[in-house]
Amino acid sequence: MSILGIDIGTTGCKAVVFNRHGDILASQYKEHPLLHPNPGWTELDPNLVFKNIKNIIKTANQRLNKDKIKALAISSQGEAVMPVDRTGECLYNAIVTFDGRTGEQYQFWKEGLGKKTIFEITGMPLNPMYSINKIMWLKKNRRDIYKKTFKFLCFEDFVQMKFGANPTISYSLAARTSAFDVRKKEWSKTMLEQAGVEEGLLATCGPSAKVIGIVDKKISEELGLDNDVAVATGGHDQACGAYGAGIVKENVAMNAAGTSDVITVMLDKPYLNEIMLENNYACAPYVIPDKYTALTFNLTGGLLLKWYRDTFCYEETQLAKETGKNVYKIIDDSIYSKPVNLFILPHFVGSGTPTLDANSRGVIIGLDLETDKSKLSRAVLESNAYDLRYNLEKIESMGINVKKIFAIGGGANSPVWLQIKSNVLNKKMYTLMNSEAASLGAALLAGIAIGQYRDFKDAAITAVKQQDEFVPDKKILKFYEQRYKIYKEIYSANKSILHEISALN
Repeated sequence: MSILGIDIGTTGCKAVVFNRHGDILASQYKEHPLLHPNPGWTELDPNLVFKNIKNIIKTANQRLNKDKIKALAISSQGEAVMPVDRTGECLYNAIVTFDGRTGEQYQFWKEGLGKKTIFEITGMPLNPMYSINKIMWLKKNRRDIYKKTFKFLCFEDFVQMKFGANPTISYSLAARTSAFDVRKKEWSKTMLEQAGVEEGLLATCGPSAKVIGIVDKKISEELGLDNDVAVATGGHDQACGAYGAGIVKENVAMNAAGTSDVITVMLDKPYLNEIMLENNYACAPYVIPDKYTALTFNLTGGLLLKWYRDTFCYEETQLAKETGKNVYKIIDDSIYSKPVNLFILPHFVGSGTPTLDANSRGVIIGLDLETDKSKLSRAVLESNAYDLRYNLEKIESMGINVKKIFAIGGGANSPVWLQIKSNVLNKKMYTLMNSEAASLGAALLAGIAIGQYRDFKDAAITAVKQQDEFVPDKKILKFYEQRYKIYKEIYSANKSILHEISALN
């Protein structure tokens, strides 16, 4: 008997089948392209995403022997939302996290309820990216679509509905809409009334690890599944990733280096204080009952690395095709061996926390005639690490002492990057036997839902296993201290210019 975790990210989706001990039995991944129908707009085609999900599940399932899939759950990117009709057909593309069309809605909230009240209700810092803003934009600008909409769904509840289950958004993902009351764990009447959005247009809210239906017989036959595969509630991808990394207590953090570069810590209670508010840190329910998370993020972690690969690394990409080696491993192998005097402000789609400035832009500073690709490669990795440190220092100022950091996602496959992070953060970094923590977290939630584990702690102890340790190199710490001080000044020194650039037609 096996369990399936489906991880739906911004740039790709993954289906991973595990046994109860967390061993991977089969895995399949498929990228999906981001769409930019207008300048500053970013969308996904939900039909293509669902088609890819079906294909990867079918392929993964074909690789199984006797370990039939008995349950599945979904780890979903946040904020992305799409309108569907009663049959589950999409009426418009999914508008994803860093889509830039909702500035007017942001101003509405800023001038209305205000960031403090919104944060105290939703746990989300005021920002244009949240789902409720995208729904409001559709209501104003695509009234024809809004009138036809049965539900506005995020990717977790969208795929559930396509599988034939009652769409039920998990608490951790519902929080990312900024229309959810994180204390009461229900849709916020205040937020929805202000937005002019009826609660009936949203999915049912529910805790993680609950069975909400069975995969539709027609879908089961198409994918080669048994007819009794349970569909369970999963969670936001960062919450699932943290759980799949074994985060079941405070003072331990998860660093997810995927499309974004994120640090997530578990909290025993909701932190809705001034430090969280001032630094734009989200506080949301965790997948474990009555626990919460604090989340920091850089929007362009892996996304920046992908941009760098596509823009500067043609030779490395061709060599990867010829040799079968991973292109990022080839980049790592040729990286400059020492800290560089080159900095990248990774605000290519605006900044993440703590500034959360949608009008900021990327900067490359420190270029000279000795700058080559090896130095630029290292600057990409180091600058992301500086950004992580800046956020971690803010989190620790609340008395949350992070002692260990578990790395997951694609970035966890790079020993070079992990050692750089360990040196910059001056923290021990750990990898896991299974770096697919978001998929594992979702699968464990499915397993809990059907009774494969006694409880949440039992599942994590059974399935999550530590692998490599990266220890700060004391000889190099002083070099990073110098450079980190410079990095912290780059944004403030260039903010007004970056805003002028952003405003240009």
